[in-house]
Amino acid sequence: MSARGRCARVLPSELNKVCPERGDEPATHPSKMSDFEVVPNLQQSSSSVSRSRRKAHFPENLISWIPENIRKKECTYFVESSQTSDSGRIVCECGYLREQHLDDAAKPPIFLGKEWDPSRHIQEMPTDAFGDIRFTGLGQKTGKYVRVSSDTPPRVIYHLMTQHWGLDPPNLLISVTGGAKNFVMKPRLKNIFRQGLVKVAQTTGAWIITGGSHAGVMKQVGEAVRDFMLSCSHKEGDIVTIGIATWGTVYNRESLVCPMGGFPAEYMLDEENQGSLSCLDSNHSHFILVDDGTHGRYGVEIPLRTRLEKFISEQTKVKGGVAIKIPIVCVVLEGGPGTLDTIYNAITHGTPCVIVEGSGRVADVIAQVANLPVAKITIALIQSKLSVLFQDTYELFTESKLVEWTKKIQDIVRSRQLLTIFREGKYGQQDVDVAILQALFKASRNQDHFGRENWDHQLKLAVAWNRVDIARSEIFTDDHDWKPSDLHPVMAAALISNKPDFVKLFLEQGVRLKDFVTWDTLVYLYDNLAPSCLFHSKLQKVLLEEREHTAGSKVPRLQMHHVSQVLRELLGCSTQPLYPKPKQAERPRLSIPVPHIKLNVQGSSLRSLYKRSPGRVTFTMDPVRDLLIWAVVQNRRELAEIIWAQSQDCMAAALACSKILKELAKEEEDTDTTDDMLALAEEYEHKAIGVFTECYRKDEERAQKLLTRVSEAWGKTTCLQLALEAKNMNFVSHGGVQAFLTKVWWGKLSVDNGLWRVIPCMLFFPLLYTKLITFRYSDKHLGWHRWRFSPCLVLSSLELSESRMCSPRHPKRFGQHGVTLCCPTGVNFNIDQCSPNGTDPYKPKCPETNGDSNTPIFPEWLTVILLCLYLLFTNILLLNLLIAMFNYTFQQVQEHTDQIWKFQRHDLIQEYHGRPPAPPPLILLSHLQLLLRRGLLRQPEKLEKNEEAALLSWEMYLKESYLQHQQCQEKQNTEQMIRDIAQRVDVLAELLDLDRVKRTGVVEQRLGSLEDQVRQKQGKKDKIFPGLTLGTKELALEGRPEERQPPCHVLARNLLYPGSHILRFPVPDEKVPWEVDFPLYDPPAYSAEHKDMAVQDPFSLSLESLLKINYNTMDGLIDRQSFHGLYTVQDGLPLNPMGRTGLRGRGRLHCFGPNHALHPVVTRGRGVTPETWKSLKKMLEVLVAQYPLSDVWALPGPRGWQPLTEFSRFISRSCWVSKCTLMATVSTQALSVFRGSSRYPLCTCAWGWHLSRALNVCATHTHVTPVPLQFLQGCDPELCIRWQVLDKRIPLHANHKELLHKVSTLLGAYY
Repeated sequence: MSARGRCARVLPSELNKVCPERGDEPATHPSKMSDFEVVPNLQQSSSSVSRSRRKAHFPENLISWIPENIRKKECTYFVESSQTSDSGRIVCECGYLREQHLDDAAKPPIFLGKEWDPSRHIQEMPTDAFGDIRFTGLGQKTGKYVRVSSDTPPRVIYHLMTQHWGLDPPNLLISVTGGAKNFVMKPRLKNIFRQGLVKVAQTTGAWIITGGSHAGVMKQVGEAVRDFMLSCSHKEGDIVTIGIATWGTVYNRESLVCPMGGFPAEYMLDEENQGSLSCLDSNHSHFILVDDGTHGRYGVEIPLRTRLEKFISEQTKVKGGVAIKIPIVCVVLEGGPGTLDTIYNAITHGTPCVIVEGSGRVADVIAQVANLPVAKITIALIQSKLSVLFQDTYELFTESKLVEWTKKIQDIVRSRQLLTIFREGKYGQQDVDVAILQALFKASRNQDHFGRENWDHQLKLAVAWNRVDIARSEIFTDDHDWKPSDLHPVMAAALISNKPDFVKLFLEQGVRLKDFVTWDTLVYLYDNLAPSCLFHSKLQKVLLEEREHTAGSKVPRLQMHHVSQVLRELLGCSTQPLYPKPKQAERPRLSIPVPHIKLNVQGSSLRSLYKRSPGRVTFTMDPVRDLLIWAVVQNRRELAEIIWAQSQDCMAAALACSKILKELAKEEEDTDTTDDMLALAEEYEHKAIGVFTECYRKDEERAQKLLTRVSEAWGKTTCLQLALEAKNMNFVSHGGVQAFLTKVWWGKLSVDNGLWRVIPCMLFFPLLYTKLITFRYSDKHLGWHRWRFSPCLVLSSLELSESRMCSPRHPKRFGQHGVTLCCPTGVNFNIDQCSPNGTDPYKPKCPETNGDSNTPIFPEWLTVILLCLYLLFTNILLLNLLIAMFNYTFQQVQEHTDQIWKFQRHDLIQEYHGRPPAPPPLILLSHLQLLLRRGLLRQPEKLEKNEEAALLSWEMYLKESYLQHQQCQEKQNTEQMIRDIAQRVDVLAELLDLDRVKRTGVVEQRLGSLEDQVRQKQGKKDKIFPGLTLGTKELALEGRPEERQPPCHVLARNLLYPGSHILRFPVPDEKVPWEVDFPLYDPPAYSAEHKDMAVQDPFSLSLESLLKINYNTMDGLIDRQSFHGLYTVQDGLPLNPMGRTGLRGRGRLHCFGPNHALHPVVTRGRGVTPETWKSLKKMLEVLVAQYPLSDVWALPGPRGWQPLTEFSRFISRSCWVSKCTLMATVSTQALSVFRGSSRYPLCTCAWGWHLSRALNVCATHTHVTPVPLQFLQGCDPELCIRWQVLDKRIPLHANHKELLHKVSTLLGAYY
């Protein structure tokens, strides 16, 4: 059996005690991809419950799933190669030795006498390398790895990573590329890169994808992650680093082979003996090893990596209520030719790139020319840069290679919106993480969108990344005015995903909680509670109970009265329901479809909750209270603090939060969560104390009114009642609360009365009507008050009541407790009353006895003494333990005795205050008084609305004073001051370093500019002397203005020809004109064959067929005349008058020479009639269409030049107008907008090019009524058509946007 098929070693895991060889492995056939496609939940759930459920059966799932869906590649035919291995042995064309092939690969009969062909001689079979990987000698950290075929679909790998490896879908994909060999970076730049890369990955939840080997840029990334993990102790700091490497280049890969999976597989990192191969980097967390059946060939993984990154970037992730497509960014360090190809492909596909200047080679070449105009990036300039930065390998650059590099660098620099250069010391880019995020925002900002979708997309990205600093600097700027209603969806997303910094930012941007919080919003928020939250489980319990009560089959939908039921259990029965159950039938939900935001809540999108008529919006009574409760029940400290700062009834809110948290802490099972809840409850109690202290200092009477004010928002209860329910002893023992209780105890009597005045009134109560004692009210308020609040009557009544309580018949009396100490009086050793073997459970085991007399060996008196000593010491120890427990309890009580006494004082005062003061039978008078006051007179106990509003405003004002005082105390704290000083010193040191770097950079820049000036002057000098011979010619041309050269075509020179695999010959900008000599120019020939043979020129290039074509004139029905005039015909074929394109033939065009196209621009006035068009702001709407398999919109119309009748036929489908009227209209009023060569990517340089003509028909000018879009849609079901406001940000083809600009200029309309 071959060495590649064996398991190299016995792994310690139980799963790998038996690692079968390939010959013993049962034949397993992979399932069809159709079966895989129906697997639900390709995107991983973010809940911890589902993630733990997947991980529980991880090895078993992988052992069965991976061989069925993931394959490897094996060479099935050994063909001796001319090359040898490193040891001089004969190898196959695939690179493997003979014994490393399958047994049948040496002489298959069907391949005898044939050459080695990878497409036929390499076959796929189930993979045999997957599982966990552990690096020997580098700790116990394990990662994941899998060997995959180079043809594996990306969705299979993504499913493996998210469903079986347990990775959450990323919020950002960072593809790091660069030099594959070790290179030297400046220490400061290395530290900046490492810190910035780790920071952006950790804060945004990104995946980092590299080559996975222990060298070059991959090693730099691995060391950055390693340093972060060493300094981070919590698990949430894990960074997903995925290495995609070539299986055939991995050294010591035999240890990873095991058909049943390695759990874990031990891998040895040996750089000394790796030779031309490479070792895997131990700091990566996951490895995808791409296998194409060959050995020692690098770059095999690049196509699969590109497809995987593209697939991941097309996925939509919903997190915190925000649906975003996963963005991708490419970060480049150093690099060679392969890195340049990677950058070019990334820019071509619209992926933003961040180039780190100073890292070397390709990165520095692009960084040094990035700010130059494209016209100045010449072959000579690139050659000079390469000679400096590629000194070791400069001899390998041929002339054709220089041309190719120049063309690619020109195309890269031309897309400046996708290119970001990170320069050390550049203003606003002190960190790499800021540069990466700014690159994504710059790319998104330069993309064309309809309306305000661009800003929404950027804001959703910032919320998903949790980077409020980027949102402040890049989004909330003067470039765009945000309406508060536009921020409501992302506000809900920030609340759900617990991002308090964004909540605070949105409140600063004008979001009003009164407008934001509606009933539907609250239901949505409670629907999205974390499953691990205790409040969520209590809500589910209430819903299940309601289902059982109603005998329904489905769980009822969550409503706010369900939340109120749980809150009443937490706040106590003294409060009324906060959200009463609606009496009417439940109103139907809205179903307004909103594109690009997938926040569906019971058939309604979140944005639709705020896009409804004012009559249908139902706001809550207290939105701040509602959000505060929602945050507190989830134990979200920072979020609740921000919301509490917005509250008006802040003291009652703090006490209610304290009560809720204490009740939840009693039922919470997690100890850490319980401690957090209790700490947060204590913090809110201190907040209430702080606000009440501020109020009591300002006005004692108003502060005491706040204690007894009935709060409508908190269930018609008072602050004092909430504090008592929550057992907030610190609050109740406050001096202001105790002063209020003292007033209640004294009743209407003044507290200043001396004891010598009170005692006579107790003995002879008619003295109350004298002025011996004073009351807190004037004489007109006396009367019943003197009778009711007489201290003597109160005390006498209390004495009678206490005597009744102390009677033996009263149920409340103390019991008597005693302690009995037992001492042993003797020990019985009767042999009949014990069990010899101890088998009888009802008798003790007999002691050892003498065989003759059956008496115990030990004397009886000694046993008694030892037993007494044992009991004595036991009692002493128990007594000391009891004393210690009493001492601890006493100390605890002694520490809080004052608070306990003050807290229980309220119960005492409340008990006696609630009793009638008069003894029987005079107690009837007290009951009569209560009946008159509460039943007949109905005296209101609540404050008036104006007084209550003023009281709450006063409380809110003092709350702000309290918060400011707290901030000042935090700043004056010694530890905080030390931290602030240390931070300032760090910032100052960083600024000094940046200033040093800037000065160095300025000097280098000046030296470079001086060299350029000297070089330019030398060039001018060389031109002056030959120019002197021209004499009069030079003087004649002196006064003539410089003619502007026409811009060269760009899209027609893209290296990859659209719709094919043909690569154009690279043509730099300076080599485009035919007049410029270009000896190396050798473009490939390509002419596609179309099914419609009647409208295309002959595919054959024979001279006989080409002579039949008449150029520069009408050739039958084909117009071969060009708008540029006469064009050159060379060897029977025309030349493109716009210059070289890098391809010969007609490509996918139909005809040699010019190919005409018609672009009808159908416009109409927006919201105006033809009569009012000239008097109002001219806003145009244009008819745009999206064709199948296209990502951008375009102008609708026939493709190819058609006569006026064909143009009329198309327009007649767009307007309700007769054909005769239309012909006259088009003939007289259609505007010719453009005619000439368009920037069309299908053009070729030598035999076919594209010409455009645009005609505008404006409904405002032609007095026609536009047809409904449904009619146009029915004409072509595959065509998507819409009316769009004419704007420069419409996502159209570049040449179509130029046409619209010309239309708006001709009509004088807004653009």
